[in-house]
Amino acid sequence: MIPHSTEIPCFRWSFLHPRYLHTWIGLFFMYLLSWLPYRLQRFLGRKLGLLVMHCLKRRKDIAERNLALCFPDMPLEERAQLLKENFEHLGLAFFETCMAWFSPDWRIKKHIKYVGFEKIAEYQKEKKGLLMITIHSFNLELGARAFGIHTPSYGVYRPNSNPVFDWFQYRGRSKSNSLIQRNDIKKMIKHLRKGDFVWYAPDHDYGHHRYTWAPFFAVEKACTTTGTQLLAKAGKCTLVTLTFTRDKEGTGYTLTLDPPMDAFPLNDVDASAAYTNRFIERSILRAPEQYMWLHRRFKSRPEGEASLYD
Repeated sequence: MIPHSTEIPCFRWSFLHPRYLHTWIGLFFMYLLSWLPYRLQRFLGRKLGLLVMHCLKRRKDIAERNLALCFPDMPLEERAQLLKENFEHLGLAFFETCMAWFSPDWRIKKHIKYVGFEKIAEYQKEKKGLLMITIHSFNLELGARAFGIHTPSYGVYRPNSNPVFDWFQYRGRSKSNSLIQRNDIKKMIKHLRKGDFVWYAPDHDYGHHRYTWAPFFAVEKACTTTGTQLLAKAGKCTLVTLTFTRDKEGTGYTLTLDPPMDAFPLNDVDASAAYTNRFIERSILRAPEQYMWLHRRFKSRPEGEASLYD
């Protein structure tokens, strides 16, 4: 069961109990991998991803179904290639998480290109909060670390049920940023009103809680959180999209901060969800092979409608 406490995870002597030995071994392995040469990490990551694709058939089926639902007009061969590349990027994500949690700032900065970040000084001068709409791309861990190195911000996270892993996850993610649990809406609003920058990823299906139905690619009714509208209205902030993509050449990454979403409909829940999804689609299309398609994005359906998954 995932804890709901808003306390910051701290080390406890109970973490040294033998039942957590496998967790410590895994984390030490991640530390060692983080120091491998970057090009070797890229090579191993892709191979790992293909292995996962063959081993986790259920996840492969989900990703394949999502691609078919979102891009019904895409040729089958092109979708098959996109699926293969998607799992390669899943493998890369493991190595990038190792980098994000354990690598020093200088090693990460050498691989990052920042686009649109000249606007940050203006946002800070205005002292108006910035709600940064992001997506669940496989490189989100490294993207958050890279952004925090440039400009510290507040990320939204979900605690892990394993307390040792949760403590390490928190330490890794808070190297360059502060963290807010995803159910602590009041704290998000508080920081936005103070003029802070807050990450927010409203692209998943979070179930029937603060939701509405909105188009998402070719799916007419996708369960979409109304949290974006709530935060934007209560936080009195500026909205922008922020995307992090791997360069196809294999040399690094690009972190792009887009212009403000000035036409956001603050007083219309349905319109705001549809508006947000259009920007999320734009972010995904910058590198669709890097998006988390293995998540059941359309698991929730309107009453009376059949599941879109077998």
